[in-house]
Amino acid sequence: MNTYSRFPIALSHGEGMYVYDEDEKKYLDFLGGIAVNSLGHGHPVLTAEIARQSKELIHCSNLYWTKPMADIAEKIVNEGDMDRVFFCNSGAESIEAALKLSRKFGSETGRQEIITMRCSFHGRTFGAITATGQDHYHTGLGDMLPHIKYADFNDLESVRNAITKDTCAILLEPLQGEGGIHLATEEFLRGVRALCDENDIKLIFDEVQCGCGRLGTYFAYQTFGVVPDALCMAKGIAGGVPMGAMAATEDFARYFSPGDHASTFGGNPLATACANVVFDLLKGGILENVKKNGVYLSERLVELSKAHGCIKDVRGMGYMQGIEVDIPASSVVAEAMNRGLLLGGAGKNVVRFVPALICSKEHIDEAMEILGSALSAIEK
Repeated sequence: MNTYSRFPIALSHGEGMYVYDEDEKKYLDFLGGIAVNSLGHGHPVLTAEIARQSKELIHCSNLYWTKPMADIAEKIVNEGDMDRVFFCNSGAESIEAALKLSRKFGSETGRQEIITMRCSFHGRTFGAITATGQDHYHTGLGDMLPHIKYADFNDLESVRNAITKDTCAILLEPLQGEGGIHLATEEFLRGVRALCDENDIKLIFDEVQCGCGRLGTYFAYQTFGVVPDALCMAKGIAGGVPMGAMAATEDFARYFSPGDHASTFGGNPLATACANVVFDLLKGGILENVKKNGVYLSERLVELSKAHGCIKDVRGMGYMQGIEVDIPASSVVAEAMNRGLLLGGAGKNVVRFVPALICSKEHIDEAMEILGSALSAIEK
């Protein structure tokens, strides 16, 4: 259906940080399937595990236990501050699970209101798109889900003023993605945490894009030292195999009982086996790579901004960064693609960089050289 504005290339295969089209043209991939291919393309450990697990068990439903599911649940709990995990297939589904859990929690005291942030993005399903604080995503959809309201990101007073006696949860991205790569301040997150504690409100972090190692920590909240009551994960969690999860503290998770929520494919053996590979490899040096070279990427983007006046801002963290330009981001993305570099947009005027977490200093140098030449060609 006519739901995507696809680029005029057809990709056929990839290896590491590179993909190739049907004409064998090579591209350096700094979009990573939109922050999904956390281990790059064709990672030997991941592909071997896909082959091994597919021969044993791909799907069996959630009526039974499987070791891959139990193993990744244990890793998610042990590496962070959550106590229980619900498995699903995507970021939007993880958000839907969090919205339902919030309403179950609020029902005890008759509260239904959920506060989200303006410029946020939480997914395409009806609940998730209502939670998304950007009006253009709501166009033509009629009435949205009731009892969701918006506050200003990084503005604690705006959040404080939005809270009412009916508020049961606050949902936000520690680093906004589709809204333009906006990083939360630690002060803001600590302030929101305090407001939630004062008002018996649950705090949910949407880490679908910024989590799973992308900021140099297992979970994005660990970068800020602010612990939510629940967090939503997906995208890079299984290295490209569709998977999502919503983890929560025991005090929040207990509001779900058998039959309250489910996902037929959620937590299937194939996806969870792949997630185990990703989590194990993150500890094996990938997180340190993101921390170190995320700083280097930022430095190179700032350097590039000094040479090209169209760049108005550099922002983000780790391997989730963006440049704001005073020209359409789409023109930068198109010119870079023509020269062999895959990038993406985040709004009309922000170019997004979300490479695989294996991206090296040399890959960054190559990307900056291509991007610089693309910007020079546009500015002529």
